[in-house]
Amino acid sequence: GSLVAVGTHKGYVQIWDAAGGRKLISLEGHSARVGALAWNGEQLSSGSRDRVILQRDVRTPGSAERRLQGHRQEVCGLKWSPDHQHLASGGNDNKVGVRVRVFLSRDPGPRTRDLLVWNSSSLVPMQQYSDHLAAVKAIAWSPHQHGLLASGGGTADRCLRFWNTLTGQALQSTDTGSQVCNLAWSKHANELVSTHGYSQNQILVWKYPSLTQVAKLTGHSYRVLYLAVSPDGEAIVTGAGDETLRFWNVFSKTRCTKG
Repeated sequence: GSLVAVGTHKGYVQIWDAAGGRKLISLEGHSARVGALAWNGEQLSSGSRDRVILQRDVRTPGSAERRLQGHRQEVCGLKWSPDHQHLASGGNDNKVGVRVRVFLSRDPGPRTRDLLVWNSSSLVPMQQYSDHLAAVKAIAWSPHQHGLLASGGGTADRCLRFWNTLTGQALQSTDTGSQVCNLAWSKHANELVSTHGYSQNQILVWKYPSLTQVAKLTGHSYRVLYLAVSPDGEAIVTGAGDETLRFWNVFSKTRCTKG
């Protein structure tokens, strides 16, 4: 749609009319900066340094909100699944724990939390994955395989990991050599792109499930913090700390079809 959500340092979530260039509403609820946002239809989920995830209907700002609490530190990544049923949240917990755990209603919860999976109706997480050794900001659900989730870890981790959220099974993983900042799947083929920070600031294209590196793109001189895929799914735009935007044709339909 034409709505843009913005999280602020003071904990507000602003909804803007992109076409009209005007702010429509400013939502309160968080007590610290909001660094993660994810749309799910007309619902908006926001994650904050206050360790809370809030889900609200932007059509009725005064309505009841869903409050999800499970992370011990800042929520720095959020992504809804393609079927709109599950939310994955990444935290800056920086702890190592059990690989996966399925929660029961009377379960008090684990002591370590990095990557959590929630369903659309419950207030407790369904699953917890704690193999990452650093903040989990990069999260992406596969549009090709139901329940397949990819995640990337920060500077102390550098790993790209894959999870079957239907069974709770950890799948492939690889050390990328650099902080993983973003992930996005191709719409046309079983490939995904990752953007990176320290130390190489590169952009990598991977084939799944072999994790063969299809391309390595360089040009940014600082960590590549932002990534967006074009509507046709063929190009991406990246934004980095070097204050540049760069456009890349990484998911050509022709190349993906031949591959």
